[in-house]
Amino acid sequence: MAASVIRHTVCFALRDADDPGVERAFVEEARSILSAIPGVRDFAVARQVGSQSPLALQFSMVFTDRAAYDAYTAHPAHVEFVRGRWEPAVASFQELDFEPYD
Repeated sequence: MAASVIRHTVCFALRDADDPGVERAFVEEARSILSAIPGVRDFAVARQVGSQSPLALQFSMVFTDRAAYDAYTAHPAHVEFVRGRWEPAVASFQELDFEPYD
């Protein structure tokens, strides 16, 4: 089986969504920490513009293969970010990971 690109996305809502300073600090810290982890490519942050979902923000990134994705998931910086920043700050989220359809 050939290696396949994985696009990792997570849409989320912050507990303090009404405070733009809290949002900006969270996004900038995430961008700094997560984009520096080896294997992360094309890290991006986006904002929801529709009314279909209460999940206002999205992080997305690309991994060249499953090994890079697994290494990111287990990386100490990712684990610490999730425990120390994500869990206390995020009210709800949905994670989606995609490989290209043949």
